[in-house]
Amino acid sequence: MAKYAFTFPGQGSQAVGMGKALAEAHPEARAVFDEVDEALGEKLSEIMFEGPEDTLRLTENAQPALMASSLAVMRVLEARGIRISELASYVAGHSLGEYSALCAAGSLSLSDTARLLRTRGQAMQKAVPVGHGAMAALLGLDLDAVREVAAEAANGEVCAVANDNAPGQVVVSGGVNAVQRAIDLARERGAKRALLLPVSAPFHCSLMQPAAEAMAEALGDVELRDPVVPLVANVVASPISDASEIRTRLIEQVTGVVRWTESVRWMASDGKVDTFVELGTGKVLTGLAKRIDSDVTAISVSSSDDIASLVEQLGS
Repeated sequence: MAKYAFTFPGQGSQAVGMGKALAEAHPEARAVFDEVDEALGEKLSEIMFEGPEDTLRLTENAQPALMASSLAVMRVLEARGIRISELASYVAGHSLGEYSALCAAGSLSLSDTARLLRTRGQAMQKAVPVGHGAMAALLGLDLDAVREVAAEAANGEVCAVANDNAPGQVVVSGGVNAVQRAIDLARERGAKRALLLPVSAPFHCSLMQPAAEAMAEALGDVELRDPVVPLVANVVASPISDASEIRTRLIEQVTGVVRWTESVRWMASDGKVDTFVELGTGKVLTGLAKRIDSDVTAISVSSSDDIASLVEQLGS
């Protein structure tokens, strides 16, 4: 019998039109977008459905939008009898996706999750002036090699591993000059590709400390319950179920490394998960899961057809 983990995408998966067809076809999905709009006091759903793209891409919009898209899929699945509490052994999310995972697992309310992600997006953008920070993907080098590159490139500034996404796919973050030095060093050391990412701030490094402090305050003001299934947390790459620890890890996550490779490996090996189901916009995590462990089954669920296919698969 298959053992499932439900995963939730992070920033970069957003696209104009996300969730629109689902909202038009399913009242459960429409209700999610309406609740998020009400929680934020604005029509985020209109930006999601119609754009413009540059407005959707803003961190403060992209983060709650991706969460809303994931939870809309989750609610439609629940209406068809597929519940995380009964099917999933673990949940996990990439960066902001960790909030989506916690909402899906009953740890946070939908409205609180939307407001937290709006605060998180604003705080992360505000932490470093635009143009002072950067992130780069260094492809084709292993994690230890990238750590060495980042340490050498720092040269008194901040440059550190931000995301360990998959073998040979590591992201560094820090000051713009230090990150550019890391790109140059990575190329010298045999990276297949080394390129700046189109992001507006240097996420998941020590420059985000002001944002971590803002999230500590925001998380202190919301009710956080124990999730119905364990969360495999980004910063520890192992399962946690205690609400107080989850709060601590969410604060640490703002400046900490997204240990995605280790998280997927833990679920596949120690957790005995053989099927990863990505809920929401895009297929990034589905591709990463297969790259991390070619033996697992990985599927993405974002459309009505995807939902029908999963329901049929689980019913057979």
